[in-house]
Amino acid sequence: MTLDDLRVFTAVCRAGSLSAVARDLSCTQSAVSQHVKRLERELGVSLLERHARGVVPTPAGRVLRSAAADGIGGIDLAVRRLRDLARGDGGAVRVTTGATSVRHFMAEAVVDFRERCPRVTLEFQTMSSSSACFDALAADDLDLAWITIGAPVRGIELRPVVELPWVLAVRTDDPLAERDRAEPSDLAAGRLITPPGNSTSRGQLDVHLGESGAELPTGTSVADWDTAVLLAELGLGHAVVPALPGWRDQGPAGLRLVPVPDLPPLQVGWAVRRWDALSPSARAFADTVAEHCAPLGPRPAQDGSLAARV
Repeated sequence: MTLDDLRVFTAVCRAGSLSAVARDLSCTQSAVSQHVKRLERELGVSLLERHARGVVPTPAGRVLRSAAADGIGGIDLAVRRLRDLARGDGGAVRVTTGATSVRHFMAEAVVDFRERCPRVTLEFQTMSSSSACFDALAADDLDLAWITIGAPVRGIELRPVVELPWVLAVRTDDPLAERDRAEPSDLAAGRLITPPGNSTSRGQLDVHLGESGAELPTGTSVADWDTAVLLAELGLGHAVVPALPGWRDQGPAGLRLVPVPDLPPLQVGWAVRRWDALSPSARAFADTVAEHCAPLGPRPAQDGSLAARV
């Protein structure tokens, strides 16, 4: 087997489609299939199962996908670091995150980093969820993922950076806008705009609300916070969202952000394959973002890595 065989196989597992990978690689579906068949012949097992909507890995395929993603990720990381060392202070930092994270968490840090490291290129790859960021981080040539912190993920190091309290975004003419706080029962009482059911943030909401005896009603779900507050402003319901850094001094226009203090805050921060294997440029960017976010707990000593400590 070759590295190309393994790269194509992991890409097929991630996309769930031979044709989608063929389009990404600008080759034929038959060429993609040959990579998988070569692995199956050498290993003597079936690696993919065909379904109505594409392909999924077999139990044997899941074993190979996990090992291949870890191995390829480690090799890519080493090659990137060696190339960055050879170029000196140049190179690129590749980040995967959600669609609105750069605006809410990184805007000032990007400007600051560009002034500090003008020869380093910043590249952003947008994903729709933290789980998609994890998959991209494990399989692609990426340095950092900015995600919602949840349960530990095998082969991924998590570094929380900031805690975000939950708020209920309501129109200023809504009766709840006059309240100093919202209760979990308020979330279950009306039309609610929530994160998607398969997201890390929604999972944490369900757990905490379940502990208080409340349950989120069936309503509108959206994948990003900006869309959630826009829909609340348009009158589609109340949006349960984290209090993002840009809203600390002034909330979204036309809305009141009512605190929900009974819900534990949401943690967001960095995910990496191996922190000690990051290039100096990637570590510097992670630290710069952490410096511009409110840190968790006491501010660490300046002789250490902020993002590694918080």
